[in-house]
Amino acid sequence: MTSDLAEQLNPTICRRMLIAHLIEQLPKPNNPALEEATGWPRRTVQDIIAKGLPGHGTRVEFVQQGVRNNDGYYVLRDWGSFDREWVRGHLPEICKVLQVSLA
Repeated sequence: MTSDLAEQLNPTICRRMLIAHLIEQLPKPNNPALEEATGWPRRTVQDIIAKGLPGHGTRVEFVQQGVRNNDGYYVLRDWGSFDREWVRGHLPEICKVLQVSLA
């Protein structure tokens, strides 16, 4: 890969990789936590989880806690076609493409 990797990366794929990474790394990641981490709207986060990630074989499950439908958190069960180590190793470039700064 060249030093200009960020210029070569597809933002749509980067969003999916970042959400998968955050689901695995954040403690009990739910929609509000993912929205806060990325700065993206609720609908964007939901669409990535419901439609974007399954297209790569990535399996995310929602663990229900409490009585309300949205009480709970996501668990990443399978990275699918994404390489976890590659994503971790290139997180700065992924964040640069998406203009996201992770705390």
